Amino acid sequence: MPADFGEPLPADERDAMIEKIAMDIHRRGLETPAILFLEMHKPLSFFASQTLIVTTPLIAPIVGFDRVRNAANLLESRDNVELLIRRIEELAAARDTNAGKSKQGNLSTDEPVAEPIGASTVAHREDTK
Repeated sequence: MPADFGEPLPADERDAMIEKIAMDIHRRGLETPAILFLEMHKPLSFFASQTLIVTTPLIAPIVGFDRVRNAANLLESRDNVELLIRRIEELAAARDTNAGKSKQGNLSTDEPVAEPIGASTVAHREDTK
């Protein structure tokens, strides 16, 4: 049964919501702007949850009552916002680690080294003189 307004979310439901939000942000590659936004607005999380409660009659027909209630309950605690930030950071670190491994694995001595930008134009100018 979903929690009512003002009641804390059960841990498993909270974790599932945080995971879904973090994965959506990660899939779009928006980790840095999301972390910046959440860090800047973390002190306002309780105010945001209360705003969601007040605007529920306007928002609920569009996104659904359960989603508004769950979002309001999630934002009510700064700790939940911090958990979301940490999860996004974990996903970003995993992406960076995987990207670094794939770059190192693709390097071989047979591949030509790219010349610096502008080197071809300098060589071309010398040939035309």
